[in-house]
Amino acid sequence: MMWAMSTKVFSYSAFLRGPSDVLPSLEEGDVLLERRDDQGLVVTPQDRYEARQFGMGVASRVLVHLVKDDRDCAARLVSDELPWLHWLPASERESCVEELMLNLAAGAETGTFEPFARAVKEWRDTAEVWADPKLAERFTAGFPGDGPELRQPLGA
Repeated sequence: MMWAMSTKVFSYSAFLRGPSDVLPSLEEGDVLLERRDDQGLVVTPQDRYEARQFGMGVASRVLVHLVKDDRDCAARLVSDELPWLHWLPASERESCVEELMLNLAAGAETGTFEPFARAVKEWRDTAEVWADPKLAERFTAGFPGDGPELRQPLGA
């Protein structure tokens, strides 16, 4: 039987006043410490953290292999989770899936997922542009430029 882990929420000040009142909750799940003027902090036991990292690493490497071996299947699977991929042209969809999976794998290896999250946001923004025909036309039309071409500086 699989038990779902729950996240208990405490204020950061409650944790500072009495950590021994908060830390026992780690046996049931992670602890989210809410801070008034900043991002919350998540407290988790080291073994749980390392297990998540290991699981993410394995899953992301499998996905990277899937992208390399069967691009169409990978694109379908990722599109199921990120439906906005439908708005991207097919050629960009492939690039998107590959970039996201490589960033996910790198994040799983290093524990740094900010580049993955940033890539998801940037690709989603791009998809939203493609979803608006007027905007898509505006961005795909040539830009006239705004001045004369400049020569390369000497010694460069």
